[in-house]
Amino acid sequence: MKELILPLALTAVLASLLFPIPTAILDILLVGNLLLAAMLVASSIYITDALKLSSLPAILLLATLARLSLNVATTRLILGSGDAGQTVEAFGSVVISENLVVGLIVFIVITLIQFLVIAKGAERVAEVAARFTLDALPGRQMSIDADVRAGVIDFDTARKRRADLQTESRFYGALDGAMKFIKGDAIAGIAIVIVNIMGGLA
Repeated sequence: MKELILPLALTAVLASLLFPIPTAILDILLVGNLLLAAMLVASSIYITDALKLSSLPAILLLATLARLSLNVATTRLILGSGDAGQTVEAFGSVVISENLVVGLIVFIVITLIQFLVIAKGAERVAEVAARFTLDALPGRQMSIDADVRAGVIDFDTARKRRADLQTESRFYGALDGAMKFIKGDAIAGIAIVIVNIMGGLA
């Protein structure tokens, strides 16, 4: 059953890109996307060992694809019927506060923070972490071999530590790639929001 979750999720994402989503379902999906983002943030903060959340890069990629599909679905409804559901309307009312100029300024500030600080900063952090992990990998493997020769650890423990090193290096490499994908998502999100604003004003 677990093997079907990822293919079904990808199929649902692709279907939402091709077919319109009713506003009621879109509201539920948008709220669910916000809750998923909050759960990912909480997990990233409280989990100190990367091996405990080794599936994070795949989850980030899937969540990013889902967010892009929701952005496309929202844009289709805004440009088609002018109604993107209660969630988008409520969020827009809170941000704009009945003042278009204030809303545009807030949008520009949020956009700059999202792209320049969050997206680029996260990409740089992931890149540096992956580089340092790969650079330190030979030394850590030699340390394990030295512990085995000195009798500090047995062969089973050494095998487990080597497997953990490989998993950790793959994790940071995949996370580096996921951060580059998220940076592209931030750029696409900015373009989509601009189109939504122009379509909403029209």
